[in-house]
Formats: sequence, structure tokens, C-alpha cells
Amino acid sequence: GKGIVMTPRDLREPTRKASQNEAETIDKHLRQGEGERRHAKRMATVAAVYTVNPYVRTPEQMGRNLAPLREPAEARPLIENKRVWASLVKSPKEVIEAGFEEALRRDPDRKKIWVGLVDGNATQLAVLKALSKKHGVKMTIVMDIIHVTEYLWEASKAFYTPTSPQRATWVTARLNGVLNGRAGQVAGGMCRSATLSYLSAEERKPVDAAARYLKNHTQYMQYDRYLAAGLPIATGVIEGACRHLVCDRMDGPARWSLKGAEAVLAMRAIGCSNHFDAYWRYHLDQEYQRNHVSAYADGNVVPIRGRATPPLKCVK
Repeated sequence: GKGIVMTPRDLREPTRKASQNEAETIDKHLRQGEGERRHAKRMATVAAVYTVNPYVRTPEQMGRNLAPLREPAEARPLIENKRVWASLVKSPKEVIEAGFEEALRRDPDRKKIWVGLVDGNATQLAVLKALSKKHGVKMTIVMDIIHVTEYLWEASKAFYTPTSPQRATWVTARLNGVLNGRAGQVAGGMCRSATLSYLSAEERKPVDAAARYLKNHTQYMQYDRYLAAGLPIATGVIEGACRHLVCDRMDGPARWSLKGAEAVLAMRAIGCSNHFDAYWRYHLDQEYQRNHVSAYADGNVVPIRGRATPPLKCVK
């Protein structure tokens, strides 16, 4: 999901009501130089389907590639045939269903290994499970490791100051535990540390949030098995799609109408998926059928000599 700032009339009903309720209070704060408008966005569902060869790694290798170590990784297999979608109008189920249709077109006999990378959103998980069952696909659902590291970094603030060098050591140790398939043990250890440190309920909130995230999604965090099988464990492709498909064009100060935003997302998805040339040929053909062929008896268009359709020019 990626939020886009919308005109008030095109916000979803609950968001529009919340925006109206907070308008008077937040406007006063803004005049005083405080706060920001919160209920101004409508969530677009962004999805991507791609093919990639297995890339076997060990948990230790993966841990060195992530923060805080960030050692350069070896050359990995190239991502192939990436296709992206984004929609403000369609439901998450409809967008993910389109992804399944694309994947089934590529692998109708279900011979490939299917992996669903998610960030823990309950709706996404439910839809993936339902559609996998519907289409008879054996899918491995993997929780994005980057989201896990974000929870761990946030939890470390309960034990160390933001600038303490010990935070990196603390995060690295727990991240290695998670990568070795011990997410449940890491969650329990964090909670015990918070208790033994006599942290207040407020102070330990980020620890409890991280532990809850790990415990609730342990079945999707068997990273040692995933890495041994060469499966991807990070959602860099979809995060990149959110950035270049949505943010690069729609993160400015403008407010978008629903119709305009949906059209821009559709066109940018076509371009990002390298389908624009095929789409433009289809567009011209449909325009020709609509404006010319339909106006002639039996569809026999009389050609005009010396006149040709000018080629599409690329405007940068």
C-alpha cells in the first residue's frame, strides 16, 4: 500500500469524515506552526510479479549485507520480466488477483517455485492464502526481512540512546537469531530483557511491538530454510515500484482526483513494465477502429494518398 494525497471528495468515506472532524483543530495548530494534516491520503495497492533464478546464501552472509554492517553482496541473479500494477480504485484482492493471473500465464503448469513477499499486512496475507488455494498454487509466503530490521532498530531505543554504538551490536545479534530461524526465541529474549531492565510500560512499548510482530509471523520467518532454497527474503522490488511508480510522480504538493490519479498510475505502470510500445500500438489500432473503420460500410476504409500517421515522439 502507498498513500496518495487526494482531493477531499475522492477520499474514502471513513477518511473523509476523519479529515472533516480534525480540520478545525489541525488548522489552528498549522496557523501556530505545529502539526500536519493526517487524513488526506487514499491508499493505492501496488503489486509486482517477476521471475528470478535461485540465489543460495547463508544467514551469516545475509546478515552481513544488512544494516548495520552493510557489506557489499556478491553479484546476484538478474530480475526478469518484471510487471507492476497500482490502483486506487480496485481492492487489494483485485490487484493481487491480477498478479496471480499474470503468474499463471507464465507458469500454467505450476512448475516454478512461487514466493509471496509481504510486510505483515493482515489483508494481504488473507488474500494470498485464499488465492493460492483457489488457483491450486503451492506458495511460500515470506515476511520481508527489512521490516523485521526496522522493528528491531526501534526496539533497541528502549535499551540504548539513539546515538549509542551498542545499538548496532544489539540489533546485529538479534537479526542473526531471526535469520537462523529463531524469531520466537528472539521475541521472548527481548521481552525478558525489558523485564529484567525494569522498563516501564511506556518505555518497553517498542520492545513489545517488535516481539508481537515476530511472534505473530514466526511461520513466515523461516529464513534459514528460505536462504538455503535460494528464495528472496526482501521486498526491494515492490518498494522500488512504490518509489518510481507512485512517489516520483505523485508525492508532490498537488492533490489528485481519483480519476486522474488512477489514469496516471495505469500509464506509469505500463511504462515501468516496458509495455508502452505494445500498448501504444494497441491504442492506435483501437482509435482507428473507433474513428474510421466504424464509419465506413463493411469497415472498408478509403485510404488517403500521401497521408501517413506520424510516429510517436518522445518528449523528455
